[in-house]
Amino acid sequence: MKYRKKPVVIEAVRYMIEDSLPDWFMDRVSNNTIVIHEDGTCHIKTLEGTMKSEYGDYIILGVNGEVYPCKPDIFEKTYEKN
Repeated sequence: MKYRKKPVVIEAVRYMIEDSLPDWFMDRVSNNTIVIHEDGTCHIKTLEGTMKSEYGDYIILGVNGEVYPCKPDIFEKTYEKN
């Protein structure tokens, strides 16, 4: 079977690329859901476990308030600006 992803609008930020990080990102830094490291990486506690994000990855705010990283090539194949 083939399935198509439902059109859902999400928020995302490009880690260490964007000039400012949104409030939802900083809220998750404050509550340790996102842990930023000195080497420019961060660890994100997701529903599937802790995931590592690197410079230039997208950090996505999901429809239920969850956050998770996404590599730029996958993000660009999956999402378009709204």
